[in-house]
Amino acid sequence: MSSNLVKNNFFNKSIENINLRPSSNSEVTSQILYGEKFKILSRNKGWIKIKTDYDNYTGFIRRYKFLKKFKPTNKIYKLKSRIFKIKGNKFLQTKNFLYFGSGIYVLNKRKNYFEFEKNKWVKINDTKKIDHFEKNLIKILKLFLNIKYLWGGKSPEGIDCSALIQIFFYYNRIFFPRDSKDQLKYCRKKANKKIFKKNIIFWKGHVAYCLNKKDLIHAYGPKKKVVIMNIKQTISKISENTKLKPKYI
Repeated sequence: MSSNLVKNNFFNKSIENINLRPSSNSEVTSQILYGEKFKILSRNKGWIKIKTDYDNYTGFIRRYKFLKKFKPTNKIYKLKSRIFKIKGNKFLQTKNFLYFGSGIYVLNKRKNYFEFEKNKWVKINDTKKIDHFEKNLIKILKLFLNIKYLWGGKSPEGIDCSALIQIFFYYNRIFFPRDSKDQLKYCRKKANKKIFKKNIIFWKGHVAYCLNKKDLIHAYGPKKKVVIMNIKQTISKISENTKLKPKYI
């Protein structure tokens, strides 16, 4: 493998699908956000196979010109932070956003905005310092309440069950696997930690987080969105529809 391929790159689009194979018709298995570090494993015409630095996830994305050097100073703390541009002395809205957890490098500050690329600005209040640590997992999960369910999604444009759990850890830059089967294995290894113990329920191909002894929150395909549901009723419904039994940490 060429040494040029495996060097670090940084993603510089708002969001991009990660596909199972080098085709837009292939299954979307995850997504990559602005500022994410990755390595290029191989090239296939207009596609590249990548491995993300955060969770070692592999898949194919479309080929662009990526950043080679990038050291984020801040990160997005709002579900969707609109990107603005300056025309004259006015900040004008664009149709584009950066999404929760995305890392940015602040080039300039003007009024209430940070510039993160040439004439691309976000509101300062939409960001936190890159080393900001959010302790409240439930607060983050509830940010995504009613966001639509999307297989492979990991943003407020659509999110799946395992990404909903992972996004808290990603924001805090703490490793946590992307897929629910790997999350189960990881949580069992870390079962002594309070954040995992008795709080996460797994089924084959699904995961939910218990908010308390009565309710859980999950990105639930049948409801087509992130919802809060009664724990006992959810277990019963999933068992009735799929015959799957829950697995506790």
